[in-house]
Amino acid sequence: MAITVAELIAEPQLGLTLLAGSAGLDNRITWAHTSDLPRLWEWVTGGELMMTNGLSIPSDAAAQVALAEALMDSGASALAIGEKMHAPPLTDEFLEACNRLPLPLINIPYPLPFIAIARSVAESSLLEESRRLRQTARVYDLLRTAGASEDHWQSLVQRLSTELDAELFVVDRRCLHPWHPDGQSLPVFLAEEWAPLSGQVGLAGKNFQWHRIRGRHVLTMDIPTHANALLVVLPNSEPHPDAVVLLHAATVLGLQLSRIVLSLEGRHRLAGEFLLQAMDGRLGAAEMESRLAGFEVAPQDFLLASMTASIPTAGAKAADDVGGLADVHIELWRHGVASASLKRNNRLHVVVPAGVSDDVLVHCAGANAAIGISAPADVTGIQRALQESLWALGSARANKLGLARYAEGPSWLGLTGFEEGTALVRRLLGPIFDYEQGQDGDLIVTLRTYLDSQRSWQKTAAAVFAHRQTIIYRIRKIGELTGLDMGETSTVAQLWFALQIHEAMHQ
Repeated sequence: MAITVAELIAEPQLGLTLLAGSAGLDNRITWAHTSDLPRLWEWVTGGELMMTNGLSIPSDAAAQVALAEALMDSGASALAIGEKMHAPPLTDEFLEACNRLPLPLINIPYPLPFIAIARSVAESSLLEESRRLRQTARVYDLLRTAGASEDHWQSLVQRLSTELDAELFVVDRRCLHPWHPDGQSLPVFLAEEWAPLSGQVGLAGKNFQWHRIRGRHVLTMDIPTHANALLVVLPNSEPHPDAVVLLHAATVLGLQLSRIVLSLEGRHRLAGEFLLQAMDGRLGAAEMESRLAGFEVAPQDFLLASMTASIPTAGAKAADDVGGLADVHIELWRHGVASASLKRNNRLHVVVPAGVSDDVLVHCAGANAAIGISAPADVTGIQRALQESLWALGSARANKLGLARYAEGPSWLGLTGFEEGTALVRRLLGPIFDYEQGQDGDLIVTLRTYLDSQRSWQKTAAAVFAHRQTIIYRIRKIGELTGLDMGETSTVAQLWFALQIHEAMHQ
């Protein structure tokens, strides 16, 4: 076992004396660390004797008390100050705080070198190091026997909890939800303490930090393989779990999560292949029912949600804005929602059970997503459901909504459904599509660019890398095919509406 504060002070060759905090003499010292930085507690991982020449000690009473409390909260075993160096006078309030906490406060006689204390702690820790190595080996052996299935997650967490004699919780720092659908929720007192700061837990300090919350020591540390995965440790007894072993435990949990996600990605690829075939009408009803049920989605009652990231991620082009939704299938799984998803033409299409709530979909897609949801459907109506979800997505984006359901909420472009929109597109743009099937032309691209360029021949020519006369010819050809006067504002408005609908509904 590690040396206690009392045992260290009792070593005669050191000549240490206790100034305050006698109730903490049984604290065990895992390491001795020297620091003269002002925020001394930030370098504590739990169990350290913190040694300073006094530069870390503030001069006023309130700041000295705050230092003692921060060291105690972060898990320090004791504070040692070199005499005749740079420490200001220690105030009565500081000594009283050390007694109350209790935080042993030790005087290091001048000119005893700090290295002598560190050597004594290190020599006494040789047996502790052997114990740590054996425990680390047992921690990694738990990963070997855990299995790759997501069903084994909570079993691994519980076995690690037993090994470390602590309660373990793996949560999403952004929302405090369990990271795994079978994971345990945070205790009520932690959820209440952190809920107002959701999205900030552990971000203010380092990725390995002890806190003292409602009288209990709590450790928060990052899971190294997954962004925003946070390991929360509640020790069941003193001394706390070894910091090095805890880091290995976090690595083991991260590796297990990676194995689970790898398994899920294989299922995700199969789901994408299935939806691509189903939406293209290449599967019969019986096969669609069987395969959709294999993804745990009821084939007689589901929703189809189409999504885009309304604000492209940094460095991404608007045409690839689905990049921000790459992990939606993982987020849905984590929240216990079965799904099958497909990325197609810069949109993400997700089939989910009809009972899923709007809040869950918005939460899993993220604040920067726009979502359109179809009416409840069965496999025979999956193509119609896709049209409905695309129409609802267009309505959501046009009305600056995070989520819109088909046939609910505000209308889009004055139309109530995709049938009306499809008819409008066919009436106005159908002759152009028919013409381009037999010709090597770019009329639709030219029309879109022409309208986006404020009907400027020169700007359109530059944008599509064509001669100005070529653009004039193409616009005149569009007028001939549609029977519309391209000089009329009403014509421009109609074509713009039709293009908006066509692009939104394009699969």
